[in-house]
Amino acid sequence: MLAKAEAKYVRISARKARLVSELIKGKTVEEANFILENVNKRASEPICKVVNSAFANLNNNRSEKMLSKEIVISGIKIDGGPMLKRFRAATMGRASAIRHRTAHIYVELDKVILKKGPKKGNKKD
Repeated sequence: MLAKAEAKYVRISARKARLVSELIKGKTVEEANFILENVNKRASEPICKVVNSAFANLNNNRSEKMLSKEIVISGIKIDGGPMLKRFRAATMGRASAIRHRTAHIYVELDKVILKKGPKKGNKKD
């Protein structure tokens, strides 16, 4: 684990934010930024900010600068935060509850690990 960043109390449902986080899990920072800029979801903006913050933390805390192609999102976790509870008037003098949900976003970055696959060429029939 090279770098991490978090955003707490983001005013979006954790369930909706997880849909966007699944798109970028395991991708490089460069690919993740491209995906987050082009996906049509409200959760993409705060997730993009956290990914960029983690990348900035990585470059700030290390002596050598890393490229966004060399760094991969090793972990992204979105937990539910506290709910803001409000009430709206309902029929017959009642009140119905409205729960404004919040989320906590955690991102971990790591170096790209190249996997060695089977060698091609000397294949027997």
